[in-house]
Amino acid sequence: MCWKRSGARRGVCTRQPAPRVRFAPSPTGFLHLGGLRTALYNYLFAKQRGGAFILRLEDTDRTRLVPGAADAIEDMLEWAGIAPDESSRRGGDYGPYVQSERLPLYSQAAASLLQTGHAYYCFCSNQRLDLLKREAQRSGHVPRYDNRCRQLRPEQVQEKLARGVPRAVRFKLDAGAEPFRDAIFGWTRHEVAAVEGDPVILKADGFPTYHLANVVDDHHMRVSHVLRGSEWLISTAKHLQLFRALRWTPPVYAHLPLLLNRDGSKLSKRQGDIFVQRFREQGVLPETLLDIVTHAGSGFDDNRIGRRLDELVREFNISKVATHSALLDLDKLDEFNRIEDEEKCAALRDELRQHVLHTHGSQISDRAVLEPQYIQRVLQLRKGHICSLRELLNHTYAYLWIRPRVTRQQLQEVSAEAENIVAAVIRLMASGSSIESTERLNAELKMITSRLNNTKYSGVMRVLRLALSAQQNFCCYKGARRQSRSVIVEALLTVFSSRPQNHLLWMHRNR
Repeated sequence: MCWKRSGARRGVCTRQPAPRVRFAPSPTGFLHLGGLRTALYNYLFAKQRGGAFILRLEDTDRTRLVPGAADAIEDMLEWAGIAPDESSRRGGDYGPYVQSERLPLYSQAAASLLQTGHAYYCFCSNQRLDLLKREAQRSGHVPRYDNRCRQLRPEQVQEKLARGVPRAVRFKLDAGAEPFRDAIFGWTRHEVAAVEGDPVILKADGFPTYHLANVVDDHHMRVSHVLRGSEWLISTAKHLQLFRALRWTPPVYAHLPLLLNRDGSKLSKRQGDIFVQRFREQGVLPETLLDIVTHAGSGFDDNRIGRRLDELVREFNISKVATHSALLDLDKLDEFNRIEDEEKCAALRDELRQHVLHTHGSQISDRAVLEPQYIQRVLQLRKGHICSLRELLNHTYAYLWIRPRVTRQQLQEVSAEAENIVAAVIRLMASGSSIESTERLNAELKMITSRLNNTKYSGVMRVLRLALSAQQNFCCYKGARRQSRSVIVEALLTVFSSRPQNHLLWMHRNR
């Protein structure tokens, strides 16, 4: 990419490399909404600037791994439309993309820090560390390591190593701290050595802790920007010290504020309704979920809803991300209701088809309702009225999949001219006229009404409502009573424009 710096000489182009960002979850659980937002903001930042979005799995905490979580995380990113450019599944030039497969790199970095005196071996047993923790808690202090092994003489260290005493590697925190500029929180400074003991960077089992692993991986994967949760803001001082000690250039940091529940409480993995997989199972549309988490988390010039993914990429502005926590109101999912772009509808069509077969399979008499063209039409015309595919499976929308049972007598009770209305609509739809929009069809229906003797437009709508759905009321969503006529027109357009045998024609011939 090529950008012109302000103040540069006219005609001089300063080239900067495209950014590389990473989403680095731990597969100790499945992807939840907070993680989805972090991944999304990384994706938006990279795509806006022609960069790369990396998925890196930080699986060094071996005791908490959840079987299947690693694959499920990438599955959910792909479902949401923000698939990584590089990952264990997709490959890339900077793999492996799973930390447990990168252990030699961490050992090399730890050895370098030991050699330069920035790290030391710690031989303290777990029992001693537990005792320090309990004593601190009893006295009301924050637990911290007392840096005891930092004081060992070289000969003491060699003697313990020769005896094979289990050891970890700790990093020496420098007193004081240089301020650094966070892309969201601005200039900040944390004197971690004043409140924390020297952190373990390589455990006795040879696995790194997060502090070393993320620094080593960000360097070797050439990560240019780190967008992560604000819970890591204080730890950034340690990470910058590690970068300096290893003589590496650190990335630019941007810490995203926490995503909280509407009441201000922290999102918890114990909440069953925060996992992305749960929303998918409920039929929530992917871009609906992306829209609501970005709406809650700022990062845009305005706070409107209804952005598609390409609009999110185009309009994202990291300087607009607020420093205060973002409140997520899942009760507003209905306001973020839209169907995805055409190129992403294939997966939705397949998913909806499977739902229809499972829910209505034995009742479907016209297999044309399972054809991609028809399902696509349903999705297009229901756009703006649903936020979940499962909504299309309830009794209100049963007419889309099952031929309704309506008698002539029922229709005549609505209007004495019911048979004339049905016949006129059938002639209209069979005439070959190009009716591709609800506006055009609505105009044609009004023309039919003008030729009737004793039926108003509202009466025509009541007849069509009953004939199409076997329902007296067509209230498919909140506040729909005054909009029910447009719903009827959309339903009629769906049935006639996409299905070889339609409800009205079948009824007219067989009753």
